[in-house]
Amino acid sequence: MYNSIPFVYPAIRKAAVVAMLSVSAALAQTGPSIFPLLPPTVSTVPSNGDVNPYGVAFVPKTAPTSGVLQPGDILVSNFNSAQNLQGTGTTIVRVDKSGKVSTFFTSPAPAIGLTAALGMLSNGFVLVGNLPTADGTAATAQPGRLAVLDNYGRFLGTFGTLSTVNGPWGMAVYDVGNGVTGTAKVFLSNVLSGEISRFDISYNSQGLSASVIVLATGFSHRPDPAALELGPSGLAYDQIHDVLYVASSADNAIYQVANARAAQGTVSATLLVQDLLHLHGPLDVAILPDGHILVADSDGSNADPNQPSELVEFTAVGEFVGQMPVDPNNGGAFGLAVNNFGWGTFRLAAVDDNANTLSIWTAVIP
Repeated sequence: MYNSIPFVYPAIRKAAVVAMLSVSAALAQTGPSIFPLLPPTVSTVPSNGDVNPYGVAFVPKTAPTSGVLQPGDILVSNFNSAQNLQGTGTTIVRVDKSGKVSTFFTSPAPAIGLTAALGMLSNGFVLVGNLPTADGTAATAQPGRLAVLDNYGRFLGTFGTLSTVNGPWGMAVYDVGNGVTGTAKVFLSNVLSGEISRFDISYNSQGLSASVIVLATGFSHRPDPAALELGPSGLAYDQIHDVLYVASSADNAIYQVANARAAQGTVSATLLVQDLLHLHGPLDVAILPDGHILVADSDGSNADPNQPSELVEFTAVGEFVGQMPVDPNNGGAFGLAVNNFGWGTFRLAAVDDNANTLSIWTAVIP
């Protein structure tokens, strides 16, 4: 029987041999090495000594490779200076795919105190907010601004007014660009006003233009001697259902804003989960490939020494799933970001504000 196969199916056999040879040739080709592998934890302290890492953002795969930033790099913004005064940090550090850390951007005064309002457009533009202080206390906190950088780390300008940029604290970006031109919805939380703004952006290689609306209002917010400010913080956008998730550090809650992309004016936010057992000053939020939401507890309010610096997972309807600490002490979990590779595989990056480090995990949804 086996000897009859070449005679009965000669065309199939020939095609199979050609296919095997093609695969072998492809496997024999020399490509870039996977080494060195990204280390699980890197320091976020740049050469000027800035500490207190806040924002985390992945460089998108569409970003041009001609600049300093490369697809898959991770950016981290620093809120404190080397003197550990809140609202005085000036740097964004870049973590490349080998784990090498370098200073991507240094902001001049008065644009200090770079926050977790950090994101990227598909063409490599970096958006970053700041909330400056003169002495590290809420008594001298100022509204800050929203800045645009190119992928070489060069400052391009600012946008927004006091009514829409007032203590930028968190950011989510929905981008439909092609790496050169495009449009984007940029959502911004304002911790000094308790409001969420949405910028409707068009961009190209020369710059961007933006219109803006106040999307949601009425979030609890207040100064805090330890956390500086508490209020609407981290944002995550679900593009499939057009829902914006808002982490509220002041009242230990996660809210959702429906029709976030389509709304033409201010809409109401609804409470998704208020969990005093598992939420302890939620500062940032991200969406996992299965639709679950991941929350970073800053311990700025409702602190629990038995649950310090937790990353907490909830379902999309607010049911608790699990939790894990990033530091043995309170106050360590701040910014986090998820980079979805497809087929349930993703990379999670989260800062430890106590140790001034960034941890990176690659995982598969079970």
